[in-house]
Amino acid sequence: MSDNKTALVMSAHSADFVWRCGGAIALHQELGYNITILCLSYGERGESAKLWKQEGMTLDKVKSSRRAEAENAAKALGAHDIQFLDCGDYPLDLTEEQKYRVVDVIRAVQPKFMLSHSQYDPYNTDHMYAMKLTLETRMIAQAWGHNPGEKVLGAPQLYLFEPHQTEQMGWKPDTFLDITPVWGKKRAAIECMEGQEHLWEYYTRVAQNRANHFRRNSGGQAGGRKAEYAEGFQSVFPRTVDEL
Repeated sequence: MSDNKTALVMSAHSADFVWRCGGAIALHQELGYNITILCLSYGERGESAKLWKQEGMTLDKVKSSRRAEAENAAKALGAHDIQFLDCGDYPLDLTEEQKYRVVDVIRAVQPKFMLSHSQYDPYNTDHMYAMKLTLETRMIAQAWGHNPGEKVLGAPQLYLFEPHQTEQMGWKPDTFLDITPVWGKKRAAIECMEGQEHLWEYYTRVAQNRANHFRRNSGGQAGGRKAEYAEGFQSVFPRTVDEL
């Protein structure tokens, strides 16, 4: 797997990857990448209100439903692999053993780039925790002294995908990705998340708004590349290029 083009998505809950970077997953799969999605939790306590309103619902039933939705969404996007750590949510708080399991996944995937949450999110501290965890486990995976003999991680870029209320998060996108060619896949994945139907149209509008930003930043509304749907990301580390 490490000889291929790869990427790793670190999703706090089992639906986050769909809303926030489903287009990037589908597009890069079509570009020849193997995309692995790592769901740290199912979002079973805090992001499954529709399920909990059903009579006779249990924690195991919620987890099972959320897992099925995420697996169906990953299939709709064409993702290479999806894994679930079942670390619990609200709050998300990994043990040391679980952190090292994340490191194992990072080293196995050897991602060319990584995707995770914004650095600040006062509405959902699980998201902030996931971003901090991503940085920490990325660092450990780079350490030659951690499990000597394993292939260490290089220096993949970490892109922070869009939070729910950007004006409250300090999230500033510096990268826009045209996902128009794979929008049908993302919309299909969105509709797999039946427990959060109230977000379907919201994230459709987000993608349309980001397409407007893509057009303006690719040459202006008159000369820019026509994009109908896009996703925005904020890079954490400096990017090295030969051309601008």
